[in-house]
Amino acid sequence: MTESTPDTLDQHSNSPWPRPRSREALHRWLREVLGLTVPRSALIEGHASPFDYLCFAFFEEPPEDDGPEASTDDRDCVVWANRGGGKTFLGAVATLLDLVFKPGIAVRILGGSLEQSARMHAHLAALLDNPALSPLVEGRITRKGVKLVNGSECQILAQSHTSVRGTRVQKLRCDEVELFDPEIWEAAQLVTTSKRCGDQLVRGSVEALSTMHKPHGLMFRIVKEAPESGRSVFRWGVVDVLQRCDDTHHCESCSLKGECKGGAKRRAEDEAGHIRIDDALTLKSRVSKQTWEAEMLSLRPSRSDCVYPEFDPRTHVVQAVPPDRDGWAWIGGMDFGYRSDTVFLHAGLDRRGVLYIVREHVRSCMVLDEHIDAIRAGSWPSVEWIGVDPAGRNRHEQTGASNVGLMRRAGLEIKARKIPLLAGIELVRTRLRPADGRGPGLYISEACPKLIESLQRYRFPSDDPTSLKPVKDGADHAADALRYMVQNLDKPTKVAFKSWT
Repeated sequence: MTESTPDTLDQHSNSPWPRPRSREALHRWLREVLGLTVPRSALIEGHASPFDYLCFAFFEEPPEDDGPEASTDDRDCVVWANRGGGKTFLGAVATLLDLVFKPGIAVRILGGSLEQSARMHAHLAALLDNPALSPLVEGRITRKGVKLVNGSECQILAQSHTSVRGTRVQKLRCDEVELFDPEIWEAAQLVTTSKRCGDQLVRGSVEALSTMHKPHGLMFRIVKEAPESGRSVFRWGVVDVLQRCDDTHHCESCSLKGECKGGAKRRAEDEAGHIRIDDALTLKSRVSKQTWEAEMLSLRPSRSDCVYPEFDPRTHVVQAVPPDRDGWAWIGGMDFGYRSDTVFLHAGLDRRGVLYIVREHVRSCMVLDEHIDAIRAGSWPSVEWIGVDPAGRNRHEQTGASNVGLMRRAGLEIKARKIPLLAGIELVRTRLRPADGRGPGLYISEACPKLIESLQRYRFPSDDPTSLKPVKDGADHAADALRYMVQNLDKPTKVAFKSWT
């Protein structure tokens, strides 16, 4: 046994060490046995520390040094951390603590891919290679899992329905959930069960650990729904896991000054993070502000693949349109569907040419006559015309009629200008953020949640950076309805080029 390893077993956990019962005792155990220093305070306002996550994952009852209001009723959690923020390693540390101090517990690791699952398991195997811990391993550690002499065990799962649905365990740690198949994530919610492990009742829990890549992707949804679902959220960025800053760096000239605010210099040695100051400075110098804030500060989802990165809800979404609407023109935009959504947008154009989207109609599995009735309903003034997909002129094989023809027969004025896809997108971008610095030419009422969500989700394929066609994943319908409206309202700019000679 090493100096840190007692030669008797704790009667409750069947472990060589007494189970830590306070946050301070846990921090000391991590330092003395594993040689880890884990930050206990965040440097970015509103963030949590990595140690906060470890405490939540480890303590089945409130630790002794928490206040009387502390609760451990809700056991599910989500960890939103930056790239390189240590979330996979800390998931392995949390798994190690479970295995060592909760005899008989069953833990599973489910990654966005089998390779991702294997990474957390590799960290766990390396931790158990510590001379103080290796005697606790029963047999040998395999590529798929490990078992301890106290009956605790951990295995990795493949990203498949068969693997997930056949599982019943106390803890499921899902790493890089942004890469999960949503159906696998839903199935994973039903695999846990509670069990008494030693003197502790370990309640079944699911943990989600990931960066957040996509606006309105799976991770975005999990975080957004966390308050209703009872999940605790632990978020940190690169600044929160910085090493202690020494005198070789000066705050006044440091590019991290805005985020760090000198906090890394005030950090104690036993609370330092794992990312070197020089490495953080280098990483920041290589990327755009948008990528830095999304991928490294964990402030918002990345929008690098977005069709409309100019769209910002804080700028373009309004609670109410201007009350003085004398002289406004009223127009619409529409994208046809049946099994997929049909979307109609109702808009007002003020006397300055600024467009306000005031309501949306989004329905699937409705015939065109029902949509026409919905267009005419409501308290807003009737539209003068509706911009639609030029393909709406095509006649149906069964009826011999086209959508455009049916709408005109119903007395609606229809415009279906045909221009290249990217030209129409550029017209919408121009209204969102004109190059000359004027204010936006497009605002959206908060009464249009589907359009607001779609403009944030609408993206080009991330796996094909050369593609000029946006992904059709449901976010395209409302975005297309807006494009058809704008491309029938505004004219693309044409520039004539003459020879230099």
